[in-house]
Amino acid sequence: MSVKKANPRFLLAGMLLVLGCATVPVTERKQLTLIPNSQLVQMSFQSYQEVLAESKLSTDPQQVESVRQVGQRLARATEEYLHSKGLSTEGYAWEFNLIQEDETINAWAMPGGKVAVYTGILPITQDQNGLAVVMSHEIAHVIARHGNERMTQGLLVDLGGLALSEALQKQPEQTRGLFMASYGVGTQLGALLPYSRLHESEADRIGLTIMAMAGYDPREAIPFWQRMNAGGGSRPPEFLSTHPAPASRIANIEKHLPEALAVYQAQ
Repeated sequence: MSVKKANPRFLLAGMLLVLGCATVPVTERKQLTLIPNSQLVQMSFQSYQEVLAESKLSTDPQQVESVRQVGQRLARATEEYLHSKGLSTEGYAWEFNLIQEDETINAWAMPGGKVAVYTGILPITQDQNGLAVVMSHEIAHVIARHGNERMTQGLLVDLGGLALSEALQKQPEQTRGLFMASYGVGTQLGALLPYSRLHESEADRIGLTIMAMAGYDPREAIPFWQRMNAGGGSRPPEFLSTHPAPASRIANIEKHLPEALAVYQAQ
């Protein structure tokens, strides 16, 4: 009786699925995340400083202070949220900066608590409640490991399954570009775009809870997204380029508002 040897490629794929399977907080969706968080945090700290060095930071003391006040409240709430889910807060070194680019309607967050907001989004946020909607949404992407998930797929599909450390050695420019795109900085995500709508919906839900825990009214998310859509004109801002249609997003937010409101009213 002959026994066929298993194809090593299938064995490797099976091992990756078992070893890299994680669960998104709240939604409990299974995701494939193969990159150690410590490596992403290291890349984040370096990349964040590079972005700041290449950017003009806002010198408006009131706007800068507003971003940092909201950020610190959200940071405390995020760590409380992570503890409540049995997740680690190790490696966080929170930092919030306002970049002076009035034409850029965007914000993003990287692993380890590195957050940037662009001045172009401030007319739409209007106040600290609006800032909390944006910033909690971006922080939610990080704690839901969406960037890890996107970058894992990029390493498997675009870079031939290289480990992150090996990819940085062999294709450093492409790998760093993939990292930046995975966290919403710079170019769009190309082949990863179809997955982003699911990520956005998860980030909305988690972000609502985080802002509620920080003492911000989650109901403010609806008028914010209405203003964002109204201000988009014929070409949507970068912040909307990978997001669900406005009607779908608002319906999703309304669906999960009772969950966040219960948290907000308990504060």
